[in-house]
Amino acid sequence: MPGMPVAVVTDSTAYLPPELVRAHQLTVIPLTVVLNGAEGLEGVETLPADATRALGGRRVSASTSRPSPEQFAQVYRALLADGAEGVVSVHISAELSGTVEAAQLAAAEIGDRVAVVDSRSTGMGLGFPVLAAAAAAERGADLPAVRQAAADAVARTTIFFYVDTLEFLRRGGRINAAEALLGTALSVKPIMHMPDGAIVLKDKVRTASRGVARLVDLAVEAAGDAEVDLGVHHLAAPQRAEQLLGALTERLGDHLHDTYVSEAGAVVAAHAGPGLACVVIHRRPAA
Repeated sequence: MPGMPVAVVTDSTAYLPPELVRAHQLTVIPLTVVLNGAEGLEGVETLPADATRALGGRRVSASTSRPSPEQFAQVYRALLADGAEGVVSVHISAELSGTVEAAQLAAAEIGDRVAVVDSRSTGMGLGFPVLAAAAAAERGADLPAVRQAAADAVARTTIFFYVDTLEFLRRGGRINAAEALLGTALSVKPIMHMPDGAIVLKDKVRTASRGVARLVDLAVEAAGDAEVDLGVHHLAAPQRAEQLLGALTERLGDHLHDTYVSEAGAVVAAHAGPGLACVVIHRRPAA
């Protein structure tokens, strides 16, 4: 990898478009998803449609598991053997998954040529820090500078998402029973955010359309006066993604730079359920 002294690694929950993965020479390590007993690697063997189908059934069991430390170690060793001087590995929030811990265990085995960053998020909340690290690596930055670029982007990235029901988050242990109860009372529709890497109830609305409108308001508020990039994810709800994109393109106007729209993968699907709509705002550093 000439001109890229530092290799950038992430996991499958960044949901980055494949062309970006190729363009930035990113290495993506998949998490494992188990849907009704069938196990598969996210994005490789298990696709969003598989999750939607499984979760729509009457009796559903869905779980996810992190890659093993050995998988990370193999990838790191291969990249270093291939000529990388260092590796920066950026992953899904440690509050949601053991992925960061597995990466850290592997990094400890290899030494100071590998740095691990907790994105404290998922989806493009992870994707934007990964892209910031890749941009720094492409400029020829050294390992501490690439790691810092990712960490700075984490601090400038905000995620909000709407779910049709809190049931999937409760079952997966990603929120507590009291919050789930709140959501089922009077069929309230919850809007969540991740202020410190954990999923927290931000607001409650009555309908899906109000949910979309509230996501737009929250995203605009998070953007402030900054120049921003936007990520939009959905799960089996492309029309919600279109509504979000249209409304935010209008509201953010000239402040909006890059936009990325993708369907969330099976890991997030297993915990959020169909109907998910998500916005991620990345405030660009002042020029």
